[in-house]
Amino acid sequence: MTETTTPTGPRPPSQRLVVAVDGPSGSGKSSVSRAIARRLGAAYLDTGAMYRAVAWHCRHQGVLDDPDAVVAAVQDMDLVLSVDPDHERVVVGTDDITEAIREPGISAVVSVVATNRAVRELLVARQRAEIDAHRMIVAEGRDITTVVAPDADARILLTASAEARTARRAAQLGGTVEAKDLAEQVSGRDAKDSTVVDFMTPSDGVGLVDSTELDFEATIEAMLAEITRQQSARMTDSTTKQTTNPEGDRA
Repeated sequence: MTETTTPTGPRPPSQRLVVAVDGPSGSGKSSVSRAIARRLGAAYLDTGAMYRAVAWHCRHQGVLDDPDAVVAAVQDMDLVLSVDPDHERVVVGTDDITEAIREPGISAVVSVVATNRAVRELLVARQRAEIDAHRMIVAEGRDITTVVAPDADARILLTASAEARTARRAAQLGGTVEAKDLAEQVSGRDAKDSTVVDFMTPSDGVGLVDSTELDFEATIEAMLAEITRQQSARMTDSTTKQTTNPEGDRA
């Protein structure tokens, strides 16, 4: 049974809330976004898990080296991805791959599919459909604020120094990965994925939260504060427009 939490934190009068979070590897965006979804009583979409599932599926099918075959595999892929922040579950066909997609072998090849532009287009469509299906959702990845949900109620780039991100990933993996492989997982994958999307610099209207000097709870609070700030700004802007032109534009 899923634990019931009491929603706290910001939400608009309409009760519709889409929070878009981007960031590099090891920035904490997955764990922080999941925690924020719990606080808000919202769904949680881990788009990175979606790309990892595709990488697993294509490796399982033996087509990773063929870009066109990868696209075809994605088109026919039967994927179930949980959006419950308290219950991670990833299933392809009849295979539960929740644990398998976190293995180092998948981390090493996920950029093969993530840098395939045709694959990104297919997955972006799935991600938008998932966001549209939920009244409140926190979606995180690398192109959520700019491509997937540029009109989200709040858009945030969560980052940290390269040193902090590497140390966090090392702690997460419990010292089971060698230094050179760890560097590839963090900086190496960022370098590859940045060839198709910029997730290191916030675009116009995207708030920046740097968690280098923040612990987990402080990062959550900083993110919630930024969500509130952006919501307030949007409401103020909407009110100003209504006051300036109360009857709307006339032809």
